[in-house]
Amino acid sequence: MNNETTNEEIQGNQEEEAKQFAELVKAVQHNGFVALRRHFEDVQGQVLNQELYGPVFVYKVKDESGSDYVCGFFLRELIANFQAGNDEATEWMASFFYELMKTEGGKPLPQPPASEDDAKALIDHVLIPHCIKSVEEEFPEEKVHAGLAWNEELKGPVFETGFPAISDGNNVCAFSLHLLYTHLLLNRDPAEMLLKGLYKIREEHGMD
Repeated sequence: MNNETTNEEIQGNQEEEAKQFAELVKAVQHNGFVALRRHFEDVQGQVLNQELYGPVFVYKVKDESGSDYVCGFFLRELIANFQAGNDEATEWMASFFYELMKTEGGKPLPQPPASEDDAKALIDHVLIPHCIKSVEEEFPEEKVHAGLAWNEELKGPVFETGFPAISDGNNVCAFSLHLLYTHLLLNRDPAEMLLKGLYKIREEHGMD
């Protein structure tokens, strides 16, 4: 009996894994449609493949005036929310579109920057100022650190924010600048992750 794994077996396993992954993506997209159609009559969607983050689920809904609003979601976060409970996931997904609908006339996905210079300008003049402003406005009574840092583990820039007043234990959270940038291009508020991280720090230190 030969215990060596043949190339055919490896290929067969890979094909089976790819098939299962494709079925997972299809099921998650369907769940997204079901969740959003509980709130909106006209829902369309597509799955894009993002090099760093895998499948991105982009949905478009119309408001009562027929204007289009588009928002994107990551596979991992959709799975986590669907597992948490259908009603919660439904409300969570719909909330992004209700927020977008505060902008009259529709909100398509932003045009991706055409060059590295355009991308840098978007980060420098839109993304970073927005994140700093959001953090400072959320905690007006606190001294909050917010700005760019370099992460050795990620080998890249991160946006770091925290409470300098906390001297004992973890007092900062950091997110990849590229991840925040991707959120921006999916019509998601990149500051939301930062605020969640800051509230988690406050909770850990009994500040709220």
